[in-house]
Amino acid sequence: MATSNPSVCLKLLIDTKGQRVLFAEAGKDFVDFLLTILSLPLGTVIRLLSKDGMVGSLGKLYGSVESLSSTYMQPHFNKESLLKPKATATIDVGADVLHMLTIDDSSAEKSIYGCRNCCCNYSGWPIVVTDDPKATCPYCRLSITSPATFVHRSTAERTTSGERGYVKGVVTYMITDDLEVKPLSSISCITMLNRFNVKDVGALEEKEVHLAMEEV
Repeated sequence: MATSNPSVCLKLLIDTKGQRVLFAEAGKDFVDFLLTILSLPLGTVIRLLSKDGMVGSLGKLYGSVESLSSTYMQPHFNKESLLKPKATATIDVGADVLHMLTIDDSSAEKSIYGCRNCCCNYSGWPIVVTDDPKATCPYCRLSITSPATFVHRSTAERTTSGERGYVKGVVTYMITDDLEVKPLSSISCITMLNRFNVKDVGALEEKEVHLAMEEV
């Protein structure tokens, strides 16, 4: 993982008279990051936050599993499946900074293997693959040790704009304090001002902030 401290930029609209943040303006990068959180397994979220002691009892539970000797685990069970679970949804955020914020060494591609017996490949049996190099083919009983290549979603299946992630970068997004996300527009701004009963527009102040992993 990179040693630099990546960050994302937000613009806050602040009501200085009411001493409150009305909403934040964010680009595609930050919105993609928020949506990425929805695809992370709970164990991954805890692992990302527990470095700073932010998750209370769940952090204790995670630490207990981490320090528990393999002597007490079922022989077929790998603790890493709990400590570093894989997301079921593809994490495909576009900005490198968000990739560094949300994904660490556990995101490295896992090796997969296929049956090395050519008879299996042409016998009409289902193709056998595994991520365990010690596994045995259920058909020919040989070890499944031939390295296989996992082909990711083709570039052609991505958006024609070439953008990655979840949302398009054609607009700026409004994010409220309760994490409601919507496209930023004049109407949405006026709606927020009315919601907070802001009468003095001159009391509004815009502030740019940069969020690193600690703040996120």
